[in-house]
Amino acid sequence: MAFGPPLRIGVMGTANVARRFIAGVSQSSYVGVTTIASRNATKAEAFAEEVGVARSHGSYEALLNDPDIDAIYIPLPNSLHAAWAIRAARSGKHLLCEKPIAVNASEAKAMFASALTHRVHLVEAYPYLSQPQTIAMRQLLREEAIGPLRLIRVNFGLNAVDLRSNPCGAPNVRLVPSLGGGALLDLGSYAVSLARIAAGVRPLRVHAAGIYDANGIDRTIVATLEFPGGLVGQVSCSFATGFHRHATIAGENGVIETTYLNHPPEGGPAVLGIRRGTTIADPLETIEVEGGNGFLAEANSFARLVANGPNEWSGATPVESVDVMLTLDAIRKSTQSGVWEEVGS
Repeated sequence: MAFGPPLRIGVMGTANVARRFIAGVSQSSYVGVTTIASRNATKAEAFAEEVGVARSHGSYEALLNDPDIDAIYIPLPNSLHAAWAIRAARSGKHLLCEKPIAVNASEAKAMFASALTHRVHLVEAYPYLSQPQTIAMRQLLREEAIGPLRLIRVNFGLNAVDLRSNPCGAPNVRLVPSLGGGALLDLGSYAVSLARIAAGVRPLRVHAAGIYDANGIDRTIVATLEFPGGLVGQVSCSFATGFHRHATIAGENGVIETTYLNHPPEGGPAVLGIRRGTTIADPLETIEVEGGNGFLAEANSFARLVANGPNEWSGATPVESVDVMLTLDAIRKSTQSGVWEEVGS
């Protein structure tokens, strides 16, 4: 398999997730974070020194124009993903963009259209998808190990008290409506992505209920998803609970259980459960797989994608990413209307 020098990645922004991403990929032989960009040159230089990156730029535009950068990692607030991804694509840079890919499906479609026009790769960053835990789950589903699917339940919650403000004292961007905050786009995007990948198609329609705070931030949302062929799903996300992250995929002939973690053993061990049978007497088999840093696994997969094409990418396809956004749009609409909402195309 052909692979040249390490992919040179520039990081757009100094968010905490950028710090974690850089630490995670530091041991990679496939990629190297070589440059940091911020809208403030002093901040960029200080952050670069903190994380051990040699170069920095005092503007995002300078990063886009840097001929020594092959690709850009975008950990900006959700509301800024589309504008900067489209500009980066025009500059000929490949893109690894933090989830959710955008704040709505219209933006996501525009982003992928720009990437296609300018012949660069754009993919959405979900570390759990590059984990052996999820890769093994997908293989079991391809093998129809539990028969035709009938029910998918995916949950993700944490307590907003743990969403600390940044070191400058500014509120966490996940709690700011104008920046695309809220449990649905943050945690719900994970839950919907797993449901979409397990189902293999986007839902036909959704029905959802949500709890919003005084600032308009959704704190808890629960949604029912109706898929073609008699498959039903339920997803929940919350900023108002203790940490929990779990999925149950039930077929006619068995059940798969997963915690679909980003960085196991952080959050729990890297295991899958599978019951190959329909009765309570059928044992729940535990499949142990390797864990590790999801940013590293994701970045290595991204580098192989750039070098050798889409078959090397372990994450969401553009179609899957757009389907997730279409579903999130419909869920948000249903929490306001109180009725079933069709998922667009």
